[in-house]
Amino acid sequence: MNKRKEEQRNENQNKKILPKNKRSLFIKTFLISVTVILVLFISGAVILKGMVKPPAIAQNNEQNIPTFEDSAFLPPSGDERDISIGGGLNAPEGFTIADRKEQFYTFLIIGLDKGINTDTIMLASYDGILKEANIISVPRDSMVNVKRKVKKINAAYPAGTLNGGGLEGGINQLKREIKTIIGFVPDFYVCVDLDAFVKIIDAVGGVNINVRSDMNYDDPTQNLHIDIKKGEQPMDGEKALKFARYRKGNDPRTTITDYQRMENQQALVKAVLNKLLKPSNLLKIPEFIKIFNEYVYSDIKPENMLWFAEQLNKIKGTEALSTYTMPTSGTSGPPKYYEYLDETAIVELINKTINPYKKDISTRDLDIIVED
Repeated sequence: MNKRKEEQRNENQNKKILPKNKRSLFIKTFLISVTVILVLFISGAVILKGMVKPPAIAQNNEQNIPTFEDSAFLPPSGDERDISIGGGLNAPEGFTIADRKEQFYTFLIIGLDKGINTDTIMLASYDGILKEANIISVPRDSMVNVKRKVKKINAAYPAGTLNGGGLEGGINQLKREIKTIIGFVPDFYVCVDLDAFVKIIDAVGGVNINVRSDMNYDDPTQNLHIDIKKGEQPMDGEKALKFARYRKGNDPRTTITDYQRMENQQALVKAVLNKLLKPSNLLKIPEFIKIFNEYVYSDIKPENMLWFAEQLNKIKGTEALSTYTMPTSGTSGPPKYYEYLDETAIVELINKTINPYKKDISTRDLDIIVED
């Protein structure tokens, strides 16, 4: 354990880690999932201390992706290839449980809008040795190598839920397609209804954010109206969501860049995490339990959630959390506006952040459509 920690430290000193936060990253889903797990289970850990234990990662042949017969759905405008991509394995061919890093876990985080639309897709990792976490945002329009008519990654979950697949069918199909772009299937999933974002902010008593410039935007088609003044502003859940979403202004001079929106979102996340650390929020456990039961779905076992809760509490500040966006190489343009994924850059990013294996993943382990 100490040897790997020392090796990792030396590597980080000798190699420059990829730049953080290059693109806009709407990390509300991570905020929701971490918030709920941290606050809900931190008190439970005191009572159920004997149950706390790190998850055990099964062999590939013990955690195969369900077969077509198990999933009970047919992707629209597709064929059996769409339900068999990934080869039925969680890892690249030739990788085994012996190749896994110690106490290194990966997650698929999904934010649902209106119950079926995957508004947010993220990949995350937690290194229990180094006490570090990484998050990669997957562009919703990323093109995947499937047969169905809509070849965007955010169409995987809706396709999987149709014809009886339900939540499990949607998760399974998204796992299959995620494997084609990163080389492996994440260990766990956390699926969150985005309505929880507003409720989480309200549950912690709101946050204070220093707004750098006035935000004014109206879109009657979405019933969206943003009016936030410059300066220190108290925000409840609804206002915080608008602050995080703001990009375009009624006056073009108030439009901000993707990088500026990313900075706003990061400020919001830090404000919420700092608020959560206050002991007074432990008194709101019943409210968090209600939010968790109503809006969060996950295959993480309760005793493992307790362990993750303890681990998250050991992360020393938000500097131990690094955020990235999946690299792309261009767009197809109209009418589909697919985002082409950059497989070379993806492999580099995956191996430096969320790869749970001691061996590097290579481009031959991916199945990405390359831009013409």
